[in-house]
Amino acid sequence: MTLSERTDQATAQEAPGAFPHVGADLPFTIEDVDRVLAIACGRRPASRRRPVADPVVRARGVSRRYGRGDAAVDALRDATVEFERGRLTAVMGPSGSGKSTLMHILAGLDRPTSGSVEIDGVEITRLKERQLTKLRRDRVGFIFQSFNLLPMLSAAENLTLPLTIAGRPVDRAYLAALVDRVGLGDRLDHRPAELSGGQQQRVAVARALVGRPAVLFADEPTGNLDSRTGREVLDLLRRSVDEFGQTIVMVTHDAGAATIADRVLFLKDGRIVLDRDRMDRDEIFDTIKELEGDDGRLDPLEVAR
Repeated sequence: MTLSERTDQATAQEAPGAFPHVGADLPFTIEDVDRVLAIACGRRPASRRRPVADPVVRARGVSRRYGRGDAAVDALRDATVEFERGRLTAVMGPSGSGKSTLMHILAGLDRPTSGSVEIDGVEITRLKERQLTKLRRDRVGFIFQSFNLLPMLSAAENLTLPLTIAGRPVDRAYLAALVDRVGLGDRLDHRPAELSGGQQQRVAVARALVGRPAVLFADEPTGNLDSRTGREVLDLLRRSVDEFGQTIVMVTHDAGAATIADRVLFLKDGRIVLDRDRMDRDEIFDTIKELEGDDGRLDPLEVAR
């Protein structure tokens, strides 16, 4: 039975008469569609999402088009989303769905074709490059798949580099707590070449956290790590939220990684199509499978947009 057939069956059983013909106005909400999709897939419907009480990042109507004319590609289409302070959000979707484009625009690494983005109350899309660089330095942390440590510096020097560049003093008590959490107290004098991949990524995580950024963006942070080391890094990210109140937006293709998130966003064809609270691995796998499928009929996930 196809997704559409299961959805039709679930709709008839759970809410007879609630959905009119497709051509008519649609008198239902995103949550209604999410509930029907969950029932159709044999999952427990998610609880209704509460409004974001204290957004540290806010995007409104953000689109990104590359190229012109017939060669134009719409990598992101009319994305509106908020990220609450002190929560970890995973961003997922099929290859080419726009998740990395969304992260780059939210982080001020790319500019949208249209729409606006705020970080910690500052509208960033109209900032000049020098102002944007300062904001990223002071309020944004980054973790990349490739670590990006400077090979000539020790782990300790790499860790405090953002503060050195910004001319800001090091909070020694916070730094000591951070080093203790990442478990690198005996490796701080080592250079990156003398560290394992997992140790290098833990230095990168600590470096992103040392300046206490308003938001930390992580782009496939476990992509270059084996499963055990990747889990250690994910545990560190989770603890930074629970213990330090850090806000994290993490782009990942890994369903296991996304299970640590408080919230999971799914993108397809440049649109945010689903927004769910914490999900388990099977729920995430099922959702990605449905997103990657296309039976040619109206996709309830697209209606949810």
